[in-house]
Amino acid sequence: MSTSAPALIGTSGDSLREAFGKALSALADEFPKVVVLDADIAGGTGVHHFRKSHPERLLQFGIAEQNMMAAAGGLAATGFIPVVTTFAVFCLRAVEQARLSLAYARRNAKIVASHPGLDVGPDGGSAQALEDLAVFRAIPGMTVISPADPTEMALATRAILEFDGPVYMRTGRSASQRLFGDDHTFEIGKGRIIRDGRDLTIVACGVEVARALQAAELLAQENISARVVNMATIKPIDADLLARCAEETGAFVTAEDHNIHGGLGSAVAEALARSRPSPVEFVGVKDVFGASGEPEELAELYGLTAPHIAAAARAVLARKAGRA
Repeated sequence: MSTSAPALIGTSGDSLREAFGKALSALADEFPKVVVLDADIAGGTGVHHFRKSHPERLLQFGIAEQNMMAAAGGLAATGFIPVVTTFAVFCLRAVEQARLSLAYARRNAKIVASHPGLDVGPDGGSAQALEDLAVFRAIPGMTVISPADPTEMALATRAILEFDGPVYMRTGRSASQRLFGDDHTFEIGKGRIIRDGRDLTIVACGVEVARALQAAELLAQENISARVVNMATIKPIDADLLARCAEETGAFVTAEDHNIHGGLGSAVAEALARSRPSPVEFVGVKDVFGASGEPEELAELYGLTAPHIAAAARAVLARKAGRA
């Protein structure tokens, strides 16, 4: 393995990938067993910060994600904490190794994937992972996380290093809106109400949390009181919080930059089916591939922006009224 450095450096200064890379570098001395595995794209995943601060602990695998994932299992077996980094769509080619070498073997390894969803933008449909949350959520024993802003990303990075077990965590390519202050906290497996409301609950993760808050503002202008939950951990989902929201609001909209099948929306629906079945509308990519464009243009084209979330809220409220 070589430790030579690729030239590509990320340019989105406040992106989730940059927040992850900076946090990982800052935490490296506190977690001396951490080693970072890179697929020749450290500049694109944010780990160029770690490469600069701790070059002796960055292992360069080149374009060989399957090998990188399997090697992470071996490193974890010897006591290291491997952090596998690549683009989300490239993780899909290494699912078998993640399943067998990490999850099945119960290794303490972390997979951190940049460039998920339509947030990838101009790279187009072939590079936009819209299935990763579903795939990794289906692997037994795999924890799945999608933080919402740079502050939460830094907290989640510490949390996954302290957590004993395999984790899949999304970052993001484009510039990210800061939503949380320095008093924000993060706990694996816990959702958080970030705006209270009584008529319905919008459950969102990743970049969709900011759009969910914007939708709540739009709905407030119509005297619709929308609660917003930041569900940064998709697996294990916070079923207790969802049951409480079902009791208090009685209707849900889920919002994710992902296929509507198998991701956050599915996890929410499964949890509600076991506790308090409620009407749910799903905002996400409607089982099609993406296209090339700027992230906000694509979000509008594929129905992920605040007006689309607000429209889903009106639809679910109509269903809720029909059940009354």
